[in-house]
Amino acid sequence: MIIDLTPILPIRAIRTPLRRGFTLIELLVVMVVIGVLLSIVSPRYFNSVSKAEEAVLKENLLLMRDALDKYQADTGRYPDSLDDLVSKKYLRSIPYDPVAKSSETWVLVLPDDPTRGSVFDVKSGATGTARDGTQYADW
Repeated sequence: MIIDLTPILPIRAIRTPLRRGFTLIELLVVMVVIGVLLSIVSPRYFNSVSKAEEAVLKENLLLMRDALDKYQADTGRYPDSLDDLVSKKYLRSIPYDPVAKSSETWVLVLPDDPTRGSVFDVKSGATGTARDGTQYADW
């Protein structure tokens, strides 16, 4: 009995070429799909960002006006500056105006009687129009 010890080699019935990478058409299709998705998503993203900025601005104005009212109720006069609200612990810090991108642009409204202090109300110093058509300076 004779045993053949040579290894058996796999037989390839059909030789297929190796495929490495993508064709230009496939890449263009992927780029078009990404472009369509971005054109749908980006307006919604920027709209939600401006909506959030306006909500934060309204909340910060409400917070400062509440602190002004509490200061006036406690002392009988309005503060001379917004820093008085911080130094007397009515506010931890002067809030940030997200539309104007600063905490230094608040517009101070003087009271009718100047002997009662210097800050009766506060408004945003941001320029432009809100989504509802009103001016930021009128808030």
